[in-house]
Amino acid sequence: MDVPARPCAYIRGVAERGAKPVVEAVAETARATEQNRKRSRGRGRASDVFGGELRRRDVFPLLVLHLVAREPAYGNRLIEEIEAITQGVITVNPNTMYPLLRELEAKGRIEGRWEHPDRRTRRFYSITDSGRAEYERLRDELGPFLDSMKRTVTLIQDEIYGDG
Repeated sequence: MDVPARPCAYIRGVAERGAKPVVEAVAETARATEQNRKRSRGRGRASDVFGGELRRRDVFPLLVLHLVAREPAYGNRLIEEIEAITQGVITVNPNTMYPLLRELEAKGRIEGRWEHPDRRTRRFYSITDSGRAEYERLRDELGPFLDSMKRTVTLIQDEIYGDG
């Protein structure tokens, strides 16, 4: 059966022919889909399995502070390192990374310096004393959350694939 280009008219036609339960089911599905779309807005990309929760729980700032504590780094390098650490499961968009770097710098957690001060090139970020304190706070705060994420994934995997 071909559905016309105007599905609303098609659904109304089906309803007029007495197929009301189908129309109600379609309408209910559409409402549920819209509610789900609204709820999931701002929670990370679909390919970023736990993206939204991770962002809300300050994992990205923790990762950035961790990486710049090891050695000064620039934005794209940090993006690459986070993707390498997570084997590509978590991807960071530059539109997420650079505002985060500016925010951390404004709060005094990191310090940025141009690779070549006489012209705008790569900006290397290093951790400050305030950033080290924030890093320790985030590590302590997020440890239990990350442990619960591990347990949850393990429980899902055990349920689906068995535990042995």
